[in-house]
Amino acid sequence: MFGPLVTKPLASRNNKTGSWRMGLKPKFLKKNCIGCKMCVLICPENCITGKEKNTFDYDPKYCKGCGNCAVICPKKDIEMIKEEAQE
Repeated sequence: MFGPLVTKPLASRNNKTGSWRMGLKPKFLKKNCIGCKMCVLICPENCITGKEKNTFDYDPKYCKGCGNCAVICPKKDIEMIKEEAQE
C-alpha cells in the first residue's frame, strides 16, 4: 500500500535552495483550489503554505521549481511559469 509522502526540510532551510530553480516557478492561481493540500504533501522542500482553499502559495527562497505541486493538483490551479530574469 502507498500513502502520501510527508517531508520535512533538512539542509534546505539553511541553504535557501530557491536559487537552484531551472527557469520555472509555480504560480498559484487561487481560483479553483479545493484545499486538498496535496501540493503541501508532495513538495520535497516543504515550502508551500496555506490553510484553506485559495490561500496556498510557495516560498521562492526554497522552491526548486520541480513542478510536483502543479502535476498533483486535481483542479489544475497551479501552473509552472517561466522565471523572470534576475538582474
